[in-house]
Amino acid sequence: MKLPRSFYEKDAITVAKELLGKLLVHNSRQGRTSGIIVETEAYMGTEDKASHSYGGRRTKRTSTLYDKPGTAYIYLVYGIHCLLNVVTGPEGVPMAVLIRALEPKEGIELMRARRGLENVKRLCKGPGSLTKAMGIDMRLNGIDMTGNILFIEDIGYNPEEIVQTTRIGVEYAEEDALKPWRFYIKGNKYVSRK
Repeated sequence: MKLPRSFYEKDAITVAKELLGKLLVHNSRQGRTSGIIVETEAYMGTEDKASHSYGGRRTKRTSTLYDKPGTAYIYLVYGIHCLLNVVTGPEGVPMAVLIRALEPKEGIELMRARRGLENVKRLCKGPGSLTKAMGIDMRLNGIDMTGNILFIEDIGYNPEEIVQTTRIGVEYAEEDALKPWRFYIKGNKYVSRK
């Protein structure tokens, strides 16, 4: 069952936990790919120094964060990696959840071709790797994730144990770098970092 907009209307921490075990799907022109979300990070908006919207920052790049919940916020890092986030909370409150790792399910051969990689365990390990494998790029920034192109489904998988720890690569965020807002499925071999 595709997640409705109401699923995303909660704060980013709640949604980040609840997305674990859900299925991310991309119906592209090349074919359908999907993977179970096994790792996420929450970004809590204007009060979070690690967030792109910290202090109420609103630029052309970050304007998508202020859209309705369930909107895809995709941005480029190092000029090469697209990172997929889903906007959460009430519209106008710029919170989001970064999808950090997937357990590949459908379209594995297509993912292998896109990544130039055989090892299934590494196909979607890390936020830049999973978007490349899934064919997710900047053209999908701002897309409604309750539609039929890029969306998340509830497949009835509820992880038994979730690990809560600090986020990765946000050292610049001072004390907020220590917030335990990264979540992953305990024991899952597709998680980017234990």
